[in-house]
Amino acid sequence: MLDSLVARIARWAGLFFSGVFAGFLVAVLVLESSLRRFDRHTYTQVRHVELDSLDRLAAVTLLPALIATASLLAVTYRARRRPRWSTLTALVLLVGILVLTLVVNLPINADQLDWNAQAPPADWATVRDHWQIAHGVRTAAAVLAFGALIADATATPHGTRRTTPHRANTTPPEESPLRQRT
Repeated sequence: MLDSLVARIARWAGLFFSGVFAGFLVAVLVLESSLRRFDRHTYTQVRHVELDSLDRLAAVTLLPALIATASLLAVTYRARRRPRWSTLTALVLLVGILVLTLVVNLPINADQLDWNAQAPPADWATVRDHWQIAHGVRTAAAVLAFGALIADATATPHGTRRTTPHRANTTPPEESPLRQRT
């Protein structure tokens, strides 16, 4: 009973946080894509604004999504049920996002904080492109993880099938007025 309650809470928490995280990443992707047509000064100024608080938003949505999804897998495994592939896929994608963020995006973010908006470095476009490519990969993985968690939440339990209720014999008996010819 407790495992079932924990699983339900973990499932919905994972859905909520991964959905907010994926939506956030999509919004940043749109913003970053629109920045491509601006010069280095504008790009640097906007990045400074982004870096003011967006990293915190990413952390407070990605980390709970990871914890909830891992908890769901743990509870499912502890109950001696086979975890769904969709849940495992979501966890692998979320872990991959975390690793990519730590290895590529956060170091670039830290570097960009030190950029002077009046005199960005000469390789600013290359750095921007590396960040945006990694961000695009993170965004695609986040959307896929959210989709996998939706698939988990909407799947029927293992070993059951949804069928239509069985009806009693619908053929009217011989003596029924429906069977008699007029």
